[in-house]
Amino acid sequence: MNIHFIAIGGAVMHSFAIAMQKKGHQVTGSDEEIYEPSYSRLKAHGLLPEKEGWNPKRINEGIDLVILGMQAKKTNPELLKAQEFGIPIYSFPEYLYEHSINKKRIVIGGSHGKTTITSIVLHVLRDCKVKFDYMVGSQIEGFDSLIKLTDDAPYIILEGDEYLASPLDPRPKFHLYCPHTTLLSGIAWDHMNAFSTFEEYKKQFRIFLDYATGGGKVFYFEGDPILCELVDASHWSLLKIPYNEHPYSIDSGRFVLNTRYGEVPLMLLGKHNMQNIQGALLICREMGIQDHQFYESVQHYKGAEKIQELLASGKGISLYLDYAHAPSKVEATVKAFRETYPDHMLYACLELCTESSLNREFLPQYRGTLDDADQAVVFFDPSVVKKKQLPALDPEKVRASFNREDLLILSEPGLLEQTLKGISDRNCIVLLMTCGNFSGMDIHQLAKEMVQE
Repeated sequence: MNIHFIAIGGAVMHSFAIAMQKKGHQVTGSDEEIYEPSYSRLKAHGLLPEKEGWNPKRINEGIDLVILGMQAKKTNPELLKAQEFGIPIYSFPEYLYEHSINKKRIVIGGSHGKTTITSIVLHVLRDCKVKFDYMVGSQIEGFDSLIKLTDDAPYIILEGDEYLASPLDPRPKFHLYCPHTTLLSGIAWDHMNAFSTFEEYKKQFRIFLDYATGGGKVFYFEGDPILCELVDASHWSLLKIPYNEHPYSIDSGRFVLNTRYGEVPLMLLGKHNMQNIQGALLICREMGIQDHQFYESVQHYKGAEKIQELLASGKGISLYLDYAHAPSKVEATVKAFRETYPDHMLYACLELCTESSLNREFLPQYRGTLDDADQAVVFFDPSVVKKKQLPALDPEKVRASFNREDLLILSEPGLLEQTLKGISDRNCIVLLMTCGNFSGMDIHQLAKEMVQE
């Protein structure tokens, strides 16, 4: 088929385009702006658009279908042209379902932890030589793409994102997968721009559980009372299996699983990751993996890209990068480093860059999330706030929302870099939390400079 991707530059969209090319389809694409690593990956596969921007001349009657990314608008000229020609238009989750209609679909969702759980499962299945397709939201070591699609794999493992499918389809992505087996890790309000109240957000998980009924199975974290309430209220035909964190201990700053086979040392840290590991263990058991196989594999799992990623270490300073941005993720990440390094000075630096985090109405959800850090910094770029057409942020209101008087509020990238380079403490952890890039700051170069003798 001839397939055209509108907004091809997204993390999952560009991976999807490459996966469809590998299946033998003719693929083209377009986008306003394409950043790394999407740019280099598309270029390497000959899929980088010759020119950025939208051009309706790219659309002709020879195109069999269009995959529409969320970053496009309803008024996109290429989309309008495709509609004029009557070309079938899919969101990527909609087409993933079409691809997997004859496979066993395993969907891992929740407001936090879904990327880690999914990537652990993929890591273990690969080590155990299981045939599977997948879609995951972050790069994993040993995997060359976020998506793999084949004709013969009997399973597909899908990270179940609750954000909207496309400009034409306001349903959450995970509503479109109709899973046979699912896991929910927890529920904490996110995506305020799409779900204006927590009740509306919870409703999306209630609907998702409706799609999983009829002989389906759900594993769910029983330490989340809101999630438990939703699962308990779901249809009687859904098999409901609760889980908690895997038994663990901490030995010399390293998390260790306590198992019937003995202690299993990990590269991950934090109590929340012990919950994630237990969830991944249950999914792997469901797929026929023996516990000893799981433990043998999981001890070598290093984490997904930008999740507890060690950037550099030296001069008594260790710098980590983490994707945490939603309140529940920020709190869990800071607590994990505090628990692992109780005798270290802990600096936590959080960038507010999503529509929710930059919304004055949502900011109080961050109350107390940075309390476990010895020193805390919050950074936001006023130009990003303006671009998202949100009211300007008052630094004092931001400080009050976090409920921390000594919170340092910065809004200039240069000043942020200067502040971080000025850290002179030894035996300290610097934790950078963002789903962006601190307004273009070269984080990796900064880390190198901070630890150089």
